[in-house]
Amino acid sequence: MSQLVSFGGNCICTFGTNPAPIRVTSQQKVMTQNGPAVTITDSQAGANIGPFGMCSSLANPQVAAATAAALGVLTPQPCMPVPAGTWIPTKPKILIGGKPCLTQDCKMMCAYGGQISITTPGQMKASAK
Repeated sequence: MSQLVSFGGNCICTFGTNPAPIRVTSQQKVMTQNGPAVTITDSQAGANIGPFGMCSSLANPQVAAATAAALGVLTPQPCMPVPAGTWIPTKPKILIGGKPCLTQDCKMMCAYGGQISITTPGQMKASAK
C-alpha cells in the first residue's frame, strides 16, 4: 500500500547525489503525523524541492561546460532541479483540496533528463483537520 508523502519526506533525482526534503506550500488543512500532506502541485524547485547535491547529467548546461573544460572528463556541478511539470499521480482519485495527493510511488521528470522519486514519505498515518 502506498503511503502519503508529508512534511519531513525526501526525494532524489537519478542524476543527483543527495536526497532533498519536500516542503508543502499547496495546503495546510490535511495533516499527517508529521505535518501537512503534500499534493502533486508541490513541485517547484526551491520552494518545494531543494538541491540534490551534485548533478551528473550532461543535459545540465553547467555540467556540460565543466566537462568540456575538463577535456571530456565528467565533472558534476551543483544540482538545482528543474522540474518538467508536476508530480505524476498514481492515485489521482485521492484528492486534497481538489488536487491529487502525493504518494511515495509518484515520479516527476527533471528537464535535464533525470527522474525524481520519493525516498522517504515522512509519515505512516493520515488524518483530516
